[in-house]
Amino acid sequence: MADIWQDAMDHAVAIARRAGDVVREALLDDRMVMTKTSSVDLVTQTDQKVEKLIMQSVKDKFPTHRLIGEESVAAGEACDLSDAPTWIIDPIDGTTNFVHAFPFVAVSIGFSVNKQIEFGVVYSCLEDKMFTARRGKGAFCNGNVLQVSDQEDIRQSIIATEFGSSREPEAVNNIFSSLRSILCIPVHGVRTAGSAAINMCLVASGCVEAYYEIGIHVWDVAAASLIVSEAGGVLMDVDGGSVDLMSRRIVAANSRAIAERITEEIRSFSPPRDDAPPQH
Repeated sequence: MADIWQDAMDHAVAIARRAGDVVREALLDDRMVMTKTSSVDLVTQTDQKVEKLIMQSVKDKFPTHRLIGEESVAAGEACDLSDAPTWIIDPIDGTTNFVHAFPFVAVSIGFSVNKQIEFGVVYSCLEDKMFTARRGKGAFCNGNVLQVSDQEDIRQSIIATEFGSSREPEAVNNIFSSLRSILCIPVHGVRTAGSAAINMCLVASGCVEAYYEIGIHVWDVAAASLIVSEAGGVLMDVDGGSVDLMSRRIVAANSRAIAERITEEIRSFSPPRDDAPPQH
């Protein structure tokens, strides 16, 4: 059977590469910074420029497809994932990294049909690493097959996480409570790349055994979730149930055993869902 979404995936790879060029050029001269929800929730003109570039190219080529973009949602558009073909776009995952020229900055493009991710593209621009996955066809980095780590002992593992953009004491206490518990299992180490998409691609690559976070958004993880699962990994909610990409909670791991062990240590909480109606 012909792969009816291959044309869309090829377009996603091409436009991610073009977006990466814009990001690299902007690093040289254009990192004007604004803030969104707090002084540490950053957005740049480049985020907005890249999102506009990707969205316009999709509208031109696939006019019937729907779009969810980080900056569009920030500007007030609904984050509504329907059964229709939908592009889920994070123009710069790792904006704070970008602002500081910290070298992990990704363009993330997920594509969903019937609320199921059909392909994912994550382009780590500064490393020039193109991570791709097509449902049922494996995961790749620059054309090389990805495979998760076969480490089953969490004490021999590296775990990735992020600290999020909230500096509210309660949120910070929750984050550090989980971090302390996981570190004291003990694990070999905890790492933070500053980009959810790249952390998940590191799981897919076998470099780290797991990544967990509460507070991410669907555009951070949509593409990379498929890359993890197609590389042989598992996705789970932080309470151990099935992952819900709108819930803003995720554990991505090389195996169910490692994922379940991590969920035992996480102090879980529930941020407002991505698909929640806006508060007036």
